Amino acid sequence: MNLQLLFIAVLSAVIGGSSAQLDGSICIKANAQSCGECIQVSEKCGWCTDENFLTVGSPKSARCDNLESLKEKKCQQIENPRGKVIITQNKPVTAHNGPGKLKPEQITQIQPQNLTLRLRYGEPQTFRLKFKRAEDYPIDLYYLMDLSFSMKDDLENVKKLGTDLMKEMKKITSDFKIGFGSFVEKTVMPYISTTPARLLNPCTGSENCTSPFSYKNVLKLTEDGEEFNRLVSQQQISGNLDSPEGGFDAIMQVAVCQDQIGWRNVTRLLVFSTDAGFHFAGDGKLGGIVLPNDGKCHLENNMYTMSHYYDYPSIAHLVQKLSENNIQTIFAVTEEFQSVYKELKNLIPKSAVGTLSADSNNVMKLIIDAYNSLSSEVVLENPKRPTGASISYTSICKDNVINKGENGNKCVNISIGDEVYFNITVHHDGKKCLADGKSEVFTIKPQGFREEVTVVLEYICDCDCAAKGEPNSQRCSDGSGSYECGSCKCNDGRIGQTCECSKDDVRTEDLDANCRKDNGTDICSNNGDCVCGTCECRKRENPAEAYSGQFCECDNFNCDRSGNKLCGGHGRCECRKCICDANFTGSACDCSMDTSTCVASNGQICNGRGVCECGSCTCTDSKFQGPTCEACPTCPGVCTEHKDCVECLTFQTGVKKDVCKDECKNIHLIPVRDQGELPQPNDQSFPRVICKERDENDCSFYFSFAVRNNTNEVYVVDKPECPSSPDIIPIVAGVVAGIVMIGLALLLIWKLLMIIHDRREFAKFEKEKMNAIWDTGENPIYKSAVTTVVNPKYEGK
Repeated sequence: MNLQLLFIAVLSAVIGGSSAQLDGSICIKANAQSCGECIQVSEKCGWCTDENFLTVGSPKSARCDNLESLKEKKCQQIENPRGKVIITQNKPVTAHNGPGKLKPEQITQIQPQNLTLRLRYGEPQTFRLKFKRAEDYPIDLYYLMDLSFSMKDDLENVKKLGTDLMKEMKKITSDFKIGFGSFVEKTVMPYISTTPARLLNPCTGSENCTSPFSYKNVLKLTEDGEEFNRLVSQQQISGNLDSPEGGFDAIMQVAVCQDQIGWRNVTRLLVFSTDAGFHFAGDGKLGGIVLPNDGKCHLENNMYTMSHYYDYPSIAHLVQKLSENNIQTIFAVTEEFQSVYKELKNLIPKSAVGTLSADSNNVMKLIIDAYNSLSSEVVLENPKRPTGASISYTSICKDNVINKGENGNKCVNISIGDEVYFNITVHHDGKKCLADGKSEVFTIKPQGFREEVTVVLEYICDCDCAAKGEPNSQRCSDGSGSYECGSCKCNDGRIGQTCECSKDDVRTEDLDANCRKDNGTDICSNNGDCVCGTCECRKRENPAEAYSGQFCECDNFNCDRSGNKLCGGHGRCECRKCICDANFTGSACDCSMDTSTCVASNGQICNGRGVCECGSCTCTDSKFQGPTCEACPTCPGVCTEHKDCVECLTFQTGVKKDVCKDECKNIHLIPVRDQGELPQPNDQSFPRVICKERDENDCSFYFSFAVRNNTNEVYVVDKPECPSSPDIIPIVAGVVAGIVMIGLALLLIWKLLMIIHDRREFAKFEKEKMNAIWDTGENPIYKSAVTTVVNPKYEGK
């Protein structure tokens, strides 16, 4: 476990070091010429403002590096501005709002309300928004109805909607207002008939209809439900020629005519009721109308007067105006057009679709259900995307449900009093600073609600020290630049650490690039100074030592050494590589090419079993060893070959006990106590073999043989293993005891079997005895056919 922890720690250090080097590489390669340019490279880059941080000739871009590297380089003052979140208005959400306690503008549902973000490239800032649905929040509802002839039955049911809806909505809020408007179609051909009679009464037969119109605001938003019923009951059906209606013209006017409709800054609901489709942008060409809708209010005496002049609005135009004015739309349409308006709902945020019955008798339930569905969903949006920044959302909804990605700005099933949170992260994409350093303002708001959060973005484009600079400083080549943040910011036409170079002479903005080898990070290989794009190598204290090369990458003193001599004393050092003299090779010229020391007694080089390298034999077969690969300590027969010498030297026995000193003098004997102390055959530099032999007394002895430094090295166990004679008495006693035990066991088994047999027979006898009780001599109900009569006078005589 400790080794594993140590390995992980070392690996983490290596990875961390690699990461730091990589960050430093990014900062250095950016070739930042000022502190402002440096901090825009990465959030990990800092700028050293120490005046004496760099040596003469070093590039000022070296001041831009990762923070750890700058500290290692002994920089005392590092400019590293950081982003932050500053909340400027943080009014708490409304805790409780009973009926009539607070005005709409006094209710707070989102917190905070204003904040400032200081953004640095690569360092996103995150802040949290809280949203809480307030109790008894005011509601404005505007009912916009299609009054074409096909909606005749629906109008009758809507005439009593005001008071009924007012009663139901009072259960939700004590502050409710309702309004009414109607629409038919543009008053031009081919949408309506323009004959005088049809203009007066567009309906056929005996039906009495009102003249066609585009849009009419019948009732401004009011708290009087009876007034709603009264005015709606006075409305008459009209008619048109084509099936689609001009509802988009009406929706646009309802959205933009704030004062005429009477919209308050509260929850705004628009109920759009129809049994037909809709015209949209481009359809006006049928009537010769080509001018795009201008999205402005054109109500005179509550009538839309420009239907013949402006085309229908586009869907995108409607979405924009409805969102700008916080209007939530409820499409109450018949079953036939459900699919069409569901597609429209997907394009209009904060909208709902309900199925309208054939005579609109379910319109109130439809409105209540749609409102509950819309109000239970909170969706954040930022209508204007800030330039130079991107925004991502993460929502923390009821029961700690977390949504990310596309649904990160949404929470559903929110009840009154529920609190939900949104973590909003703003990323600086690095482009804004290229244009200017001004702040930018954008808003975040819940769809369909009046409240919003104002966010001010302040982009960190320069360092604080830049404001304290010295224009045309004498430190910058006699006024060739401004001195700021510890370095010179050159005027046009000048470059270099102190603006000492002219662009006309060097013709490059990146002087350092000419001094970096293979686009690396080191300037002049850290062995010289970059002066106007050319490396000038540093001098050494020892005049014999010198740097050289285009990037000062070479020297004549960093070659391999042998015997504490440069190139082994048999060559010269050029660009960190040894150039060897004749008859020498190797990285340090320490390998002689003379083969005379490798010749064996038979005249062969290494006995033909190896190659001569640097004056000594390297055996190609690991079994052989020795100066000329002549010995094979592990070959078959080596144990038998040395058995007699080992026996006579160790035990003074064997065939060589009389001539042992003469014939076995080349063996170095090392006695050990037991077999476990013998060296094992696992040392590749000295291959050895473990031997087991028998002496003249038929005893076994063990030894280990190897050749070390031209000497036969033998480790031997000093005591032989001799077989011992068997003890007869225990063997005989054991055999007899075994026979007796087997006999007893057999008797016990026979006795057990007999007992079991007797018990079974006795049980069988008892069973038969019991059965005999029920046996009788004759049947008790049997009557014999023979009658025996005894004479009473007969006495047996």
